[in-house]
Amino acid sequence: MRRFATLTAALLVAASCGTDGTEDTVTLLAHDFFAVTPEVLAAFTAETGIEVEVVLGGDAGVVVNQALLTAGNPVADVLFGVDNTLLSRALDGDLFLPYVSPAMGLVPEEFAAAAGVTPIDFGDVCVNYDKAAFTDLAPPRTLADLADPGYAGMLVVEDPTISSPGLAFLLATIVEFGEQGDYTWRDYWADLRANDVLVASDWGTAYYGHFSGAGDGDRPLVVSYASSPGAELVFSEPPPAEPSTATLTEGCFRQIEYAGVLRGTTHRGAAEALIDFLLGTEFQGDVPGSMFVYPVRPDVALPTWLDTPTPGSLRMEPDRIDANRDRWLAEWTQVVLR
Repeated sequence: MRRFATLTAALLVAASCGTDGTEDTVTLLAHDFFAVTPEVLAAFTAETGIEVEVVLGGDAGVVVNQALLTAGNPVADVLFGVDNTLLSRALDGDLFLPYVSPAMGLVPEEFAAAAGVTPIDFGDVCVNYDKAAFTDLAPPRTLADLADPGYAGMLVVEDPTISSPGLAFLLATIVEFGEQGDYTWRDYWADLRANDVLVASDWGTAYYGHFSGAGDGDRPLVVSYASSPGAELVFSEPPPAEPSTATLTEGCFRQIEYAGVLRGTTHRGAAEALIDFLLGTEFQGDVPGSMFVYPVRPDVALPTWLDTPTPGSLRMEPDRIDANRDRWLAEWTQVVLR
């Protein structure tokens, strides 16, 4: 699912936030799944003369590539949605101006990154399953189970070359199975391919187009987020007594999303104020209900329907991702799409 859309709303920018009062617009480039409750921005609208144009440009990988093509002469002032799997690519491309929001003092050190970006939210990329499909067959429990012939034709994943959750899932398999030994991550993906894994272009296509737990799809296993089942309790009509989907908690990968002021912006003060807003309590409190992930600020209360983050989620050092990502993607393409 690809779309290019714009949404305009107003943003409070006071003099104390770093603007000079002459900036009346700021543009935010984000992935397709960026969302914010209109009332959150409307609360700022009453107090501001600065307008925010939100440009949605595809999956996170597509957005980062678009920003790299226009580095230094950006189509927006702020980029939202680059995550820890893609961050080094953005930093190597010199996309961002350094900025540290005053609110960073409230963010745990584990989320901190380079001065050019600000952590905004995090989530755990996991495999979700449709409970109704597993009444006679037990659902898988581990990543290894997904390659079992008993689950043939059931799994849909996102293309890691363009999709950030797809890349997160690929990294999870590399952490889990390693690069050396009798059975590596490449062997695992060869087994997934033999098991008729379906590769979708992005999360929306995978979840809403092919996953049986969210629509008319015929695949009962999908790479999504640990928070997806809980979201059913709030956003289904009518709300169910319990979610119709569940999460395979083994093999989840921790994904952190960042925002940054794009180098070349002509609205730097407004852009910095927008970063402050994204890290403010109103937006942070809106993150779970709008994007189904967790705010990075621990002082923001979580909704009751949202489970706590997955314990033991897999991690990988950014330097290792940076050094190997392109090679891994080329090898994945050779194994899965050849």
